[in-house]
Amino acid sequence: MSLRLPFFGLLASRCPMDGLVEHYDKIAECIAAIDDSLECYVSGGVCREFEELTKSVDEIENHADSIKRNIRNHLPKGLFMAVEKALFLSYTKSQDNILDSAQEALYWLAMRKVLIPEDVQREMIYLLDSVAKCTVLLGPALKSTIALVHGESLDREGTKECFRKVRRERDDVRRRKNALQKLIYEKDIDFKDIYQLIHFVDCLDKMGHDTENCAELLRSMIAR
Repeated sequence: MSLRLPFFGLLASRCPMDGLVEHYDKIAECIAAIDDSLECYVSGGVCREFEELTKSVDEIENHADSIKRNIRNHLPKGLFMAVEKALFLSYTKSQDNILDSAQEALYWLAMRKVLIPEDVQREMIYLLDSVAKCTVLLGPALKSTIALVHGESLDREGTKECFRKVRRERDDVRRRKNALQKLIYEKDIDFKDIYQLIHFVDCLDKMGHDTENCAELLRSMIAR
């Protein structure tokens, strides 16, 4: 069991697995841009800076797509993959979905001007912070998994704890999302505003959902 993964990892799997880390780094850039965009939006509406931040997210997502295509176009034969090819491709898709949801979140925020009540603003910022923590925790989980399948680490339990941390933060994202949606629906504001804010919140929640999916797929990679 311990021979197959390191052996094939040394042959061919470092490039595609390490490419996932490069792709993951774009998630942190997207989170930072959304954070800046939300702060700009609630303080001054759809300003010039907000539009520039939205464009920067589009650029980050496009760059991430090119990384994803490069990874998929240079995969070795299945025999020489350190992990099952289907799991690898599923992980790549789930990680890319995080970026797609970030892009979609800003699309809904930028669609039209909404005056967001102060208590809703506060809870939106808390939700975004929780999503950011969830995605940040995916980084160590990914790197620990790569080290394990490459034979550079034997700490399976430590790697599994990385997955658990992602799941725990995902649970916090879910709780905050549910509370925030309830708060928004209770506000005496135009239904179009409610609809727009709810979709923004849903996109943030989906980022947490896809992050958890990534952690589960990583767990499957080491469960052989």
